[in-house]
Amino acid sequence: MTPTLHLLCGKMAAGKSTLAARLAAEPSTVLISEDRWLKRLYPDEMLSVADYVRCAARLRGPMGEHVSALLAAGLSVVLDFPANTLANRAWMRGLYEAAGAGHRLHLLEADDALCKSRLHARNAAGAHEFAPTDAQFELITSHFAPPTPEEGFEVVVHRQG
Repeated sequence: MTPTLHLLCGKMAAGKSTLAARLAAEPSTVLISEDRWLKRLYPDEMLSVADYVRCAARLRGPMGEHVSALLAAGLSVVLDFPANTLANRAWMRGLYEAAGAGHRLHLLEADDALCKSRLHARNAAGAHEFAPTDAQFELITSHFAPPTPEEGFEVVVHRQG
């Protein structure tokens, strides 16, 4: 079976990490969570959206090499990093292409009201690495760009709510 890189595209609190955990339960599949790595590597630096952008960029280089190596070794990878912009998806494309692996781009469709409701519940529970505010949700969501057919991804749509 061809190793597959699973990519996740959806607004904050759309259910990406929940789907990632389900996908990672498949045999020979590894889950890599951006939030977990950022929280552990930069615990005192993640105070704003600008901090996230800076730290995520620092993580991308070494993590990209690691993901490509896992794929080349025959493992599938669920990359729980947001595939929410053209630039992020272009970087991710390079990972599976470099390894000669397959891919699936999982698009989680959820409206803002559902995402904010989930975000509020997640923040109240304290079970997530980060607790973004509504203002941060709005700022991050303003950069969300769903995939287009021209990008050439194999898209699997998951409608939420």
